[in-house]
Amino acid sequence: MEFSTLLDYRARLEETLHRQFSAERRRVDPVFRPYLDSISEFTLRGGKRFRALLLLAGYWVACGRDPAPVLPAAAALEQFQTWMLVHDDIIDHAETRRGGPTLHRSFEQRHRTAGLLGRSDEFGVGIGITLGDLAEPLTVAGLLEAPVARDRKLRALAEYDRMTRETAYGQLLDIQNGATPVERVREADVLRVHRLKSAFYTVASPLRLGAILGGARPALLEELKEFGLDVGVAFQLRDDVLGAGLDAGNPGKSANDLIEGKRTLLVIRAWEGTDDAGRARLRAVLNQPDASSAAIESAKTVIRETGSLAYSEKKINLLRTRACRRVERSRALRRAARPLLLEICDRLVYRTI
Repeated sequence: MEFSTLLDYRARLEETLHRQFSAERRRVDPVFRPYLDSISEFTLRGGKRFRALLLLAGYWVACGRDPAPVLPAAAALEQFQTWMLVHDDIIDHAETRRGGPTLHRSFEQRHRTAGLLGRSDEFGVGIGITLGDLAEPLTVAGLLEAPVARDRKLRALAEYDRMTRETAYGQLLDIQNGATPVERVREADVLRVHRLKSAFYTVASPLRLGAILGGARPALLEELKEFGLDVGVAFQLRDDVLGAGLDAGNPGKSANDLIEGKRTLLVIRAWEGTDDAGRARLRAVLNQPDASSAAIESAKTVIRETGSLAYSEKKINLLRTRACRRVERSRALRRAARPLLLEICDRLVYRTI
Protein backbone atom coordinates (compact mmCIF):
# COMPACT_ATOMS: atom_id res chain seq x y z
CA MET A 1 0.00 0.00 0.00
CA GLU A 2 1.13 3.54 -0.80
CA PHE A 3 0.09 6.71 1.01
CA SER A 4 -1.84 7.80 -2.07
CA THR A 5 -4.02 4.70 -1.59
CA LEU A 6 -4.73 5.79 1.98
CA LEU A 7 -5.79 9.20 0.69
CA ASP A 8 -8.45 7.47 -1.40
CA TYR A 9 -10.20 6.56 1.87
CA ARG A 10 -10.85 10.19 2.83
CA ALA A 11 -14.20 10.39 1.03
CA ARG A 12 -15.38 7.24 2.79
CA LEU A 13 -14.08 8.64 6.06
CA GLU A 14 -16.18 11.76 5.58
CA GLU A 15 -19.20 9.59 4.82
CA THR A 16 -18.59 7.61 8.01
CA LEU A 17 -18.46 10.80 10.07
CA HIS A 18 -21.70 12.00 8.47
CA ARG A 19 -23.32 8.66 9.29
CA GLN A 20 -22.14 8.71 12.90
CA PHE A 21 -23.45 12.22 13.46
CA SER A 22 -26.74 11.40 11.73
CA ALA A 23 -27.21 8.33 13.93
CA GLU A 24 -26.57 10.39 17.07
CA ARG A 25 -28.91 13.11 15.83
CA ARG A 26 -31.73 10.59 15.42
CA ARG A 27 -31.07 9.16 18.85
CA VAL A 28 -31.16 12.35 20.93
CA ASP A 29 -34.02 14.57 22.01
CA PRO A 30 -34.69 17.25 19.34
CA VAL A 31 -33.72 20.00 21.80
CA PHE A 32 -30.09 18.87 21.55
CA ARG A 33 -29.92 18.63 17.77
CA PRO A 34 -28.83 22.25 17.12
CA TYR A 35 -25.84 21.71 19.44
CA LEU A 36 -24.99 18.43 17.74
CA ASP A 37 -25.28 20.13 14.35
CA SER A 38 -22.72 22.69 15.49
CA ILE A 39 -20.15 20.12 16.54
CA SER A 40 -20.83 18.14 13.36
CA GLU A 41 -20.21 21.22 11.20
CA PHE A 42 -17.01 21.96 13.11
CA THR A 43 -15.70 18.41 12.68
CA LEU A 44 -16.61 18.20 9.00
CA ARG A 45 -15.39 21.71 8.21
CA GLY A 46 -12.02 20.42 7.09
CA GLY A 47 -8.69 19.13 8.31
CA LYS A 48 -5.97 16.87 6.97
CA ARG A 49 -7.37 13.73 8.67
CA PHE A 50 -3.79 12.59 9.40
CA ARG A 51 -4.71 10.67 12.53
CA ALA A 52 -7.60 8.79 10.94
CA LEU A 53 -5.44 7.81 7.97
CA LEU A 54 -2.68 6.62 10.28
CA LEU A 55 -5.14 4.34 12.07
CA LEU A 56 -6.02 2.80 8.70
CA ALA A 57 -2.31 2.48 7.96
CA GLY A 58 -1.67 0.75 11.29
CA TYR A 59 -4.39 -1.78 10.54
CA TRP A 60 -2.90 -2.59 7.14
CA VAL A 61 0.63 -2.75 8.55
CA ALA A 62 -0.53 -5.31 11.11
CA CYS A 63 -2.56 -7.65 8.92
CA GLY A 64 -2.20 -6.64 5.28
CA ARG A 65 -5.96 -6.47 4.74
CA ASP A 66 -8.21 -3.73 3.39
CA PRO A 67 -8.71 -1.31 6.31
CA ALA A 68 -12.24 -0.32 5.27
CA PRO A 69 -13.86 -2.28 8.16
CA VAL A 70 -12.13 -0.05 10.73
CA LEU A 71 -13.30 3.24 9.18
CA PRO A 72 -15.61 3.83 12.20
CA ALA A 73 -12.57 3.71 14.48
CA ALA A 74 -10.63 6.00 12.15
CA ALA A 75 -13.54 8.45 12.25
CA ALA A 76 -13.40 8.23 16.04
CA LEU A 77 -9.98 9.86 15.96
CA GLU A 78 -11.51 12.83 14.18
CA GLN A 79 -14.00 13.08 17.05
CA PHE A 80 -11.04 13.04 19.43
CA GLN A 81 -9.34 15.75 17.37
CA THR A 82 -12.49 17.87 17.64
CA TRP A 83 -12.46 17.43 21.41
CA MET A 84 -8.84 18.58 21.60
CA LEU A 85 -9.24 21.51 19.19
CA VAL A 86 -12.36 22.93 20.84
CA HIS A 87 -10.68 22.94 24.24
CA ASP A 88 -7.36 24.20 22.80
CA ASP A 89 -9.16 27.11 21.13
CA ILE A 90 -10.67 28.13 24.45
CA ILE A 91 -7.31 27.92 26.22
CA ASP A 92 -5.61 29.91 23.44
CA HIS A 93 -8.44 32.48 23.10
CA ALA A 94 -8.51 31.59 19.39
CA GLU A 95 -10.91 33.34 17.05
CA THR A 96 -10.86 31.09 13.97
CA ARG A 97 -10.33 27.43 13.11
CA ARG A 98 -10.36 25.77 9.69
CA GLY A 99 -11.61 28.85 7.92
CA GLY A 100 -14.49 29.61 10.28
CA PRO A 101 -15.13 30.86 13.82
CA THR A 102 -14.05 28.72 16.72
CA LEU A 103 -16.92 26.92 18.40
CA HIS A 104 -16.91 29.00 21.57
CA ARG A 105 -16.79 32.27 19.62
CA SER A 106 -19.69 31.10 17.47
CA PHE A 107 -21.88 30.54 20.55
CA GLU A 108 -20.69 33.78 22.08
CA GLN A 109 -22.05 35.58 19.03
CA ARG A 110 -25.32 33.61 19.15
CA HIS A 111 -25.79 34.63 22.77
CA ARG A 112 -25.18 38.27 21.90
CA THR A 113 -27.50 38.20 18.89
CA ALA A 114 -30.32 36.52 20.84
CA GLY A 115 -30.04 38.99 23.71
CA LEU A 116 -29.74 36.25 26.34
CA LEU A 117 -28.91 36.92 29.97
CA GLY A 118 -25.39 36.92 31.35
CA ARG A 119 -22.05 37.45 29.67
CA SER A 120 -21.76 36.31 26.06
CA ASP A 121 -18.11 35.25 26.41
CA GLU A 122 -18.85 33.07 29.44
CA PHE A 123 -21.79 31.47 27.65
CA GLY A 124 -19.61 30.69 24.63
CA VAL A 125 -16.89 29.13 26.74
CA GLY A 126 -19.36 27.04 28.72
CA ILE A 127 -21.05 25.67 25.60
CA GLY A 128 -17.69 25.13 23.91
CA ILE A 129 -16.29 23.13 26.82
CA THR A 130 -19.42 20.99 27.00
CA LEU A 131 -19.52 20.30 23.26
CA GLY A 132 -15.86 19.33 23.43
CA ASP A 133 -16.80 16.94 26.23
CA LEU A 134 -19.55 15.48 24.04
CA ALA A 135 -16.99 14.52 21.39
CA GLU A 136 -15.34 12.18 23.91
CA PRO A 137 -18.16 9.59 24.13
CA LEU A 138 -18.55 9.86 20.34
CA THR A 139 -14.88 8.86 20.13
CA VAL A 140 -15.44 5.81 22.31
CA ALA A 141 -18.55 4.85 20.33
CA GLY A 142 -16.58 4.91 17.09
CA LEU A 143 -13.87 2.65 18.51
CA LEU A 144 -16.48 0.20 19.79
CA GLU A 145 -18.19 0.16 16.39
CA ALA A 146 -15.21 -1.46 14.67
CA PRO A 147 -16.20 -5.04 13.66
CA VAL A 148 -13.35 -6.87 15.40
CA ALA A 149 -13.07 -9.36 18.25
CA ARG A 150 -13.95 -8.15 21.75
CA ASP A 151 -10.42 -8.56 23.10
CA ARG A 152 -9.07 -6.28 20.36
CA LYS A 153 -11.65 -3.64 21.22
CA LEU A 154 -10.64 -3.80 24.87
CA ARG A 155 -6.96 -3.41 23.97
CA ALA A 156 -7.84 -0.50 21.67
CA LEU A 157 -9.74 1.19 24.49
CA ALA A 158 -6.71 0.74 26.76
CA GLU A 159 -4.53 2.42 24.12
CA TYR A 160 -7.09 5.21 23.78
CA ASP A 161 -7.04 5.65 27.55
CA ARG A 162 -3.26 5.99 27.49
CA MET A 163 -3.34 8.42 24.56
CA THR A 164 -5.87 10.62 26.33
CA ARG A 165 -3.90 10.69 29.57
CA GLU A 166 -0.59 11.49 27.86
CA THR A 167 -2.21 14.26 25.81
CA ALA A 168 -3.75 15.83 28.92
CA TYR A 169 -0.46 15.68 30.82
CA GLY A 170 1.27 17.29 27.86
CA GLN A 171 -1.34 20.04 27.75
CA LEU A 172 -0.81 20.76 31.44
CA LEU A 173 2.93 21.17 30.85
CA ASP A 174 2.31 23.30 27.76
CA ILE A 175 0.12 25.70 29.74
CA GLN A 176 2.76 25.80 32.49
CA ASN A 177 5.52 26.56 29.94
CA GLY A 178 3.40 29.34 28.45
CA ALA A 179 3.14 31.01 31.86
CA THR A 180 6.87 30.64 32.58
CA PRO A 181 9.33 33.39 31.59
CA VAL A 182 11.14 32.42 28.40
CA GLU A 183 14.55 32.35 30.08
CA ARG A 184 13.37 29.66 32.51
CA VAL A 185 12.02 27.25 29.87
CA ARG A 186 14.52 24.64 28.71
CA GLU A 187 14.76 22.51 25.59
CA ALA A 188 13.84 19.41 27.60
CA ASP A 189 10.63 21.13 28.73
CA VAL A 190 9.62 21.85 25.13
CA LEU A 191 10.46 18.38 23.85
CA ARG A 192 8.59 16.71 26.70
CA VAL A 193 5.43 18.60 25.74
CA HIS A 194 5.91 17.61 22.10
CA ARG A 195 6.30 13.97 23.05
CA LEU A 196 3.26 13.86 25.34
CA LYS A 197 0.86 16.32 23.74
CA SER A 198 1.64 15.80 20.06
CA ALA A 199 3.59 12.63 19.31
CA PHE A 200 1.30 10.19 21.09
CA TYR A 201 -2.02 11.37 19.71
CA THR A 202 -0.77 12.48 16.30
CA VAL A 203 1.30 9.47 15.24
CA ALA A 204 2.15 6.77 17.79
CA SER A 205 -1.32 5.99 19.15
CA PRO A 206 -3.20 6.22 15.82
CA LEU A 207 -0.78 3.69 14.31
CA ARG A 208 -1.03 1.48 17.39
CA LEU A 209 -4.83 1.67 17.53
CA GLY A 210 -5.08 0.48 13.94
CA ALA A 211 -2.50 -2.23 14.53
CA ILE A 212 -4.31 -3.44 17.66
CA LEU A 213 -7.57 -3.70 15.73
CA GLY A 214 -5.62 -5.62 13.07
CA GLY A 215 -4.34 -8.14 15.61
CA ALA A 216 -0.75 -6.91 16.05
CA ARG A 217 1.54 -8.63 18.51
CA PRO A 218 3.32 -6.74 21.34
CA ALA A 219 6.69 -6.57 19.51
CA LEU A 220 5.15 -4.74 16.56
CA LEU A 221 3.19 -2.41 18.83
CA GLU A 222 6.37 -1.46 20.69
CA GLU A 223 8.16 -0.72 17.44
CA LEU A 224 5.26 1.40 16.20
CA LYS A 225 5.33 3.36 19.44
CA GLU A 226 9.02 4.21 19.14
CA PHE A 227 8.69 5.03 15.44
CA GLY A 228 5.61 7.12 16.11
CA LEU A 229 7.19 9.10 18.93
CA ASP A 230 10.20 10.04 16.80
CA VAL A 231 8.04 11.03 13.84
CA GLY A 232 5.53 12.78 16.11
CA VAL A 233 8.13 15.01 17.76
CA ALA A 234 9.65 15.81 14.36
CA PHE A 235 6.13 16.58 13.09
CA GLN A 236 5.59 19.09 15.89
CA LEU A 237 9.01 20.69 15.42
CA ARG A 238 8.11 21.14 11.75
CA ASP A 239 4.78 22.60 12.85
CA ASP A 240 6.69 25.10 14.99
CA VAL A 241 8.78 26.17 11.99
CA LEU A 242 5.64 26.61 9.90
CA GLY A 243 3.79 28.37 12.72
CA ALA A 244 6.59 30.93 13.07
CA GLY A 245 6.50 31.71 9.35
CA LEU A 246 10.06 30.43 8.93
CA ASP A 247 9.57 27.75 6.29
CA ALA A 248 11.61 28.56 3.18
CA GLY A 249 8.84 27.29 0.93
CA ASN A 250 6.24 29.60 2.55
CA PRO A 251 8.04 32.90 3.25
CA GLY A 252 4.76 34.78 3.61
CA LYS A 253 3.12 32.34 6.03
CA SER A 254 1.65 33.76 9.24
CA ALA A 255 3.89 34.01 12.31
CA ASN A 256 1.02 33.39 14.75
CA ASP A 257 3.11 31.24 17.08
CA LEU A 258 5.48 34.14 17.70
CA ILE A 259 2.84 36.75 18.50
CA GLU A 260 1.04 34.19 20.68
CA GLY A 261 4.27 33.74 22.63
CA LYS A 262 4.47 29.98 22.25
CA ARG A 263 7.49 28.47 23.96
CA THR A 264 8.87 26.62 20.96
CA LEU A 265 12.36 25.24 20.54
CA LEU A 266 12.96 28.04 18.03
CA VAL A 267 12.26 30.71 20.62
CA ILE A 268 14.08 28.99 23.49
CA ARG A 269 17.29 28.44 21.52
CA ALA A 270 17.21 31.95 20.05
CA TRP A 271 16.73 33.47 23.50
CA GLU A 272 19.67 31.51 24.87
CA GLY A 273 21.89 32.35 21.90
CA THR A 274 21.39 36.09 21.58
CA ASP A 275 22.30 39.22 23.54
CA ASP A 276 20.14 41.78 25.33
CA ALA A 277 19.41 43.60 22.07
CA GLY A 278 18.29 40.36 20.42
CA ARG A 279 16.10 39.48 23.39
CA ALA A 280 14.47 42.89 23.16
CA ARG A 281 13.63 42.16 19.52
CA LEU A 282 12.08 38.85 20.53
CA ARG A 283 10.25 40.42 23.45
CA ALA A 284 8.71 43.00 21.10
CA VAL A 285 6.85 40.17 19.36
CA LEU A 286 6.22 37.41 21.92
CA ASN A 287 2.69 37.68 23.36
CA GLN A 288 2.20 40.85 21.28
CA PRO A 289 -0.79 40.33 18.93
CA ASP A 290 -0.41 43.90 17.63
CA ALA A 291 3.27 43.52 16.75
CA SER A 292 4.17 45.20 13.46
CA SER A 293 5.33 43.30 10.40
CA ALA A 294 8.76 44.90 10.81
CA ALA A 295 9.02 43.70 14.41
CA ILE A 296 8.01 40.18 13.41
CA GLU A 297 10.61 40.08 10.64
CA SER A 298 13.21 41.36 13.08
CA ALA A 299 12.39 38.54 15.52
CA LYS A 300 12.61 36.00 12.70
CA THR A 301 16.05 37.36 11.86
CA VAL A 302 17.16 36.76 15.45
CA ILE A 303 15.96 33.16 15.23
CA ARG A 304 17.87 32.63 12.00
CA GLU A 305 21.07 34.45 12.99
CA THR A 306 21.42 32.65 16.33
CA GLY A 307 21.30 29.32 14.49
CA SER A 308 18.06 28.39 16.22
CA LEU A 309 16.24 27.60 12.98
CA ALA A 310 19.18 25.49 11.78
CA TYR A 311 19.20 23.69 15.14
CA SER A 312 15.52 22.78 14.83
CA GLU A 313 16.04 21.56 11.27
CA LYS A 314 18.94 19.41 12.44
CA LYS A 315 16.79 17.99 15.25
CA ILE A 316 14.01 17.21 12.78
CA ASN A 317 16.41 15.41 10.45
CA LEU A 318 17.96 13.40 13.29
CA LEU A 319 14.53 12.24 14.45
CA ARG A 320 13.51 11.41 10.90
CA THR A 321 16.72 9.39 10.35
CA ARG A 322 16.23 7.49 13.60
CA ALA A 323 12.61 6.69 12.74
CA CYS A 324 13.60 5.39 9.30
CA ARG A 325 16.33 3.22 10.80
CA ARG A 326 13.80 1.71 13.18
CA VAL A 327 11.74 0.66 10.16
CA GLU A 328 14.67 -0.66 8.19
CA ARG A 329 16.03 -2.71 11.12
CA SER A 330 12.67 -3.95 12.37
CA ARG A 331 12.19 -7.62 13.16
CA ALA A 332 8.44 -7.33 13.69
CA LEU A 333 7.36 -5.47 10.55
CA ARG A 334 6.25 -7.23 7.42
CA ARG A 335 8.70 -6.31 4.66
CA ALA A 336 5.81 -5.15 2.47
CA ALA A 337 4.75 -2.66 5.17
CA ARG A 338 8.07 -0.84 5.42
CA PRO A 339 7.72 1.46 2.38
CA LEU A 340 4.41 2.81 3.68
CA LEU A 341 5.87 3.75 7.06
CA LEU A 342 8.86 5.40 5.40
CA GLU A 343 6.54 7.41 3.18
CA ILE A 344 4.40 8.39 6.17
CA CYS A 345 7.53 9.60 7.94
CA ASP A 346 8.60 11.87 5.11
CA ARG A 347 5.12 13.20 4.41
CA LEU A 348 4.64 14.24 8.04
CA VAL A 349 8.15 15.54 8.63
CA TYR A 350 8.67 17.45 5.39
CA ARG A 351 5.20 18.85 4.88
CA THR A 352 4.75 22.54 4.02
CA ILE A 353 1.22 23.09 5.35
